[in-house]
Amino acid sequence: HVKKTFGAVDGVVHNAGITRDKKLANMSEDRWASVIAVNLTAPELITQELLDQGLINKNGRIVGVSSIAGIAGNVGQTNYAASKAGVIGLVDSLADELKDGITVNAVAPGFIITQMTAAVPFATREVGQRMNAMSQGGLPVDVAETIAWYLNPASTAVNGNVVRVCGQMMLGA
Repeated sequence: HVKKTFGAVDGVVHNAGITRDKKLANMSEDRWASVIAVNLTAPELITQELLDQGLINKNGRIVGVSSIAGIAGNVGQTNYAASKAGVIGLVDSLADELKDGITVNAVAPGFIITQMTAAVPFATREVGQRMNAMSQGGLPVDVAETIAWYLNPASTAVNGNVVRVCGQMMLGA
């Protein structure tokens, strides 16, 4: 579809992600596998196919969305943390392999105020929003602007990096 519609792309953002939270002792194999499949395996396979088919233009950009949980873990999110740590590992590995000026980087959001986090119990949500140097949760635009910067031609020399968008979280990382 990409080749037929666009010929090739200048940038790829792997921003799909799911959570299926449970403590590891209570986690089913399906919960584990689904999170790894969506958050880690899919970006790896999509990236590999695009590279194999030559569908990322010279000086193209690849951006993965990781998480602070991928840097520091989070209770009850072993599968999610492992998948997001894997995104960072994918970035680290690909950064040395890519040619033709193609770069790969990641963004690691902390607690971001969204419809999804609005469903988190009030006390947990307040802790997530307040336990950082800014005493507030981040906004989706904070993550989007970081991704946009990675995609910008001005970021040519930036490769293999992870930017934390977390307000300097005090828990975890």
